[in-house]
Amino acid sequence: MSPRVTGKGSPVRAAGCVVWRAGGSEPEVLLVHRPRYDDWSFPKGKLDRGETALAAAIREVEEETGLRVRLGPPLPEQHYTISTGQPKVVSYWAARPPARANIASYRRNAEIDDLTWVPLSLAADALTHSWDAHLLESFAVAGYDSSPLVVVRHGQARSRKGWRRADSERPLKVEGKKQAQALVDVLGAYGVTRVISSDAARCVDTMLPYLNSTRVSIRIDPAFSQDKMQRGGMARQVRQAMHSSKRIALCSHRPVLPAIFEVIGIEPVPLDPGGVVVVHRDKGKVLSVDQH
Repeated sequence: MSPRVTGKGSPVRAAGCVVWRAGGSEPEVLLVHRPRYDDWSFPKGKLDRGETALAAAIREVEEETGLRVRLGPPLPEQHYTISTGQPKVVSYWAARPPARANIASYRRNAEIDDLTWVPLSLAADALTHSWDAHLLESFAVAGYDSSPLVVVRHGQARSRKGWRRADSERPLKVEGKKQAQALVDVLGAYGVTRVISSDAARCVDTMLPYLNSTRVSIRIDPAFSQDKMQRGGMARQVRQAMHSSKRIALCSHRPVLPAIFEVIGIEPVPLDPGGVVVVHRDKGKVLSVDQH
């Protein structure tokens, strides 16, 4: 178990990753050496003001290793007290770098002066702190080689009342546009490479900021529409997504979400506008679920 100590004041928030790659006979995890503490640990760091833990985990890993990773399943948080007496909470995810990622070009510095890939079976002995060794144990059974299926409820849209045109044309409100923009970090953190959306403008526009920030294309499918939902077509698309290894996002409406979750095989998850459920799956099997 990670240390769980109660300190004084608001907790200091940090985030990091257990970064892994396929090795010869077993996976390898990436460890970093911090000269200030003379320890070997996993890359992590404090959240910037207004930053989410997801975004901080991606940023800190890149700053400390040079790798732009894609997140997998969440791992147990670490809780402890720092020298100031404040509690500190560190959020972790399993994460994978791009294929053929190279750490040789990383410029060592006063914060991180060395980093190395270590076989999973040897990593516990290489880690300095016992709580990191416990985190490694959680990683080993976390389904780290799974892929995320991201289910999104569209952002807040204009009310039906007073809307004179087709309901499918109802646009996002200002708050909904902000929610859509916030999804860029979330979908990017999970490395989404394929988007399937209802044909309603409020769904397409929810995904648009992410599409504009990447080269990802969108498939618009009326089967996911609130008014024109085709349960058979929707279920077929969801089952295909569940058995795919691609990192996929589905965007739909509150009344449709329970049917989507039923096909996935999980209990319905209530989502606010712009909310996200991440299903970590492998060959159609749900390994874990987290919510943002």
